[in-house]
Amino acid sequence: MADTPQGKFLRWLYRGVIDFTLPTPRLLVRPVLYVFLALRQAYYFVFRVFVCEPLFKASCSKVGQRVRCGPFVQWVQGAGRIEIGDDVAIHGKASFTFGSRYSDDPVISIGSHSHIGHNCAFVAGRSITIHEYCQMAPDVVVFDVSGHPSDPAARERGEPAPDESVKPVVIERNVWIGRRAMIYPGVTVGENSVIGANSVVMSSVPPNSLVMGNPARRVGTV
Repeated sequence: MADTPQGKFLRWLYRGVIDFTLPTPRLLVRPVLYVFLALRQAYYFVFRVFVCEPLFKASCSKVGQRVRCGPFVQWVQGAGRIEIGDDVAIHGKASFTFGSRYSDDPVISIGSHSHIGHNCAFVAGRSITIHEYCQMAPDVVVFDVSGHPSDPAARERGEPAPDESVKPVVIERNVWIGRRAMIYPGVTVGENSVIGANSVVMSSVPPNSLVMGNPARRVGTV
């Protein structure tokens, strides 16, 4: 079949379909692009203002002024408190997960003027505190509990992480955390510090530090 006239024709037809493209004269296509962008922006505005932000604010126990998020419904799971200060922005979609088995009142707190990147994730068994003017790039993960015990037998039995493994996380004022960084339980990131992209922070960071790596270590000051 491959070397027959019918096979050659089918290959030619397949390549023609795969490689097919249309000319795009700017005078015709640019107006279509502008209309599309305007309609998309209008849709995102309406969906954000009348659906996404109201639903997220209703999930919070405390919300400051001018809190805004992207045109996504934020993921909130479990019983706990979300406290948001003034002028906080969540760019895109973030997840807030609570492990209420460790505390009657777990809390995730984000201070005023802080910005949270797309696809950031917070897991709180007791508390995660983010102070004012913090910046988080996309895909940052912050958790105060691992979710599973380190003991293999306990994992096999389906037991949760032990209570002593739950350690509050504190990110102090004006910290910048790079993309895909991970902040472990019990960590305090000192004021003004910078966490490099892809860093795995397993121990506390002094103020005004530049840290990076896996595991993260201090490589300079800021």
